[in-house]
Amino acid sequence: MTYSKAFLHLVFWFSFQFFTAFSTEFTVGGDKGWVIPEAKDDQLYNEWAAKNRFKVNDTLTFEYKKDSVMAVTREEYEKCKSVHPIFFSNNGKSVYKLDRPGLFYFISGVSGHCNRGQKMIVKVLEPASPPQVANHTTGPTTSGATQLANVVASPSVAVFVVSLFGAIFI
Repeated sequence: MTYSKAFLHLVFWFSFQFFTAFSTEFTVGGDKGWVIPEAKDDQLYNEWAAKNRFKVNDTLTFEYKKDSVMAVTREEYEKCKSVHPIFFSNNGKSVYKLDRPGLFYFISGVSGHCNRGQKMIVKVLEPASPPQVANHTTGPTTSGATQLANVVASPSVAVFVVSLFGAIFI
């Protein structure tokens, strides 16, 4: 009996790990963190963002000292100034969740820092859309076996099936 319970606990733990793997936490700027770039490196954060692929539900962690971070509109980004930011934090380690596809604009809230390059645009990719089923009158049809195989191959169904077998063996 104890082996079955241990197996079930492992299944649930791996299921949890599997579902949390769908989002990634990015530390903005890598080891440098959220700082004023050197004069010759005023595109530091946009270059960093361009090297990464961001998805919905990923998070950005801004680490800084005596500074702040603001999520702002495009216009505020271009002006390097915001009176009513979408998001503001100045606690030294701020986490921002990318909750939709599209562009996100970030600037430092400390006067003059944005103008010196402490700003960033992040592009969040559209979620992958499921493949469309061809119209039966104009294209090839999909067999029931193929449709069933697509459903069974989905990660959610696989985790459910493994969990179900674990519960049966208790």
